[in-house]
Amino acid sequence: MKKENSVPTMKDVAKEAGVALGTVSKVVNGLPVGESYRIRVEEAIEKLNYQVNSYAQGLKANKTYTVALLIPNMQNPFFAMLAYHINLSLLKRKYRMLLCSTDFDAALEQEYVTMVQQNKVDGIIGLTYNPNLVIEENTPFVAIDRSISPQIPCVACDNFAGGQLAAEKLADLGCKKVAFLRIGSSLTNEPNKRKAGFENGCLSRGLSYEMKILDDGAPLEEFEKFLTEHIYDGRLSFDGIFCVTDNLAFSILKMLRRLHQNVPEDVQVIGFDGIRLFGDQDYICSTIVQPVPEIAEMCVELLLQENMTVKPPLVCLPVTYAYGRTTSETE
Repeated sequence: MKKENSVPTMKDVAKEAGVALGTVSKVVNGLPVGESYRIRVEEAIEKLNYQVNSYAQGLKANKTYTVALLIPNMQNPFFAMLAYHINLSLLKRKYRMLLCSTDFDAALEQEYVTMVQQNKVDGIIGLTYNPNLVIEENTPFVAIDRSISPQIPCVACDNFAGGQLAAEKLADLGCKKVAFLRIGSSLTNEPNKRKAGFENGCLSRGLSYEMKILDDGAPLEEFEKFLTEHIYDGRLSFDGIFCVTDNLAFSILKMLRRLHQNVPEDVQVIGFDGIRLFGDQDYICSTIVQPVPEIAEMCVELLLQENMTVKPPLVCLPVTYAYGRTTSETE
């Protein structure tokens, strides 16, 4: 007889539902049973408030139902948005997410990879910056934005098309001379293709352009100096600016205000990523939008596929343009 206030067991569920213990086990583990049996077991589970022991379940299936996400930080709204949607994609599949914030530290990235491998996670999704990252061969891994090896799939948006779209949009909006501003990692990665795409778009539309490119860690004041050097008689010589991230665009907008340049009247600005105020409100600037929910879903889907050999080395997902009040068109 079940003691009062004791934790209900699978046997208690079987007794309450009037079914065999094996039937309860099948329902708990998602295996097929007759519909009437499944309903009776689920009703008994709810009535008794039976909690599935996911740890024991994992040991039996040789799984932990846990996936690690390596991400540079949670302060950057784009990284936060990515983590949010990856977590949602995992929850749909009854997996948990172990969040590892690396703060762009290459050594810490490797420490986290080693740690989560020792904890037997079922896989790792990583947006990493360590060019020498070592991943055990039997550890499922999906990279975001950077190809690590031919055996590890990489998921990214179509960065080349995004850069080209930004140039074409500025041309369509009447710009004649534009600037390309970039700050970012010197590693070879997919976002670097935004530059080539932008150049291609400028050339195809006959747009005159200049570039100012800084590596991560360089002072943002270099951009303000660059802009100041291009002001003549109080007017900026550029009538359009493409920033390779919305974060950078946000900083550039503040610089333009300090330099008494009106946006979008004097100069139009387009960023990249699709960042919104407070995560779900207005875009912080006109922007090339990354399909973050689709990127997250693709990462999880590839990671949890059983057959690693059929996984593509690179998946590029399409981008779109969104108006965010820093270009001259109306909503």
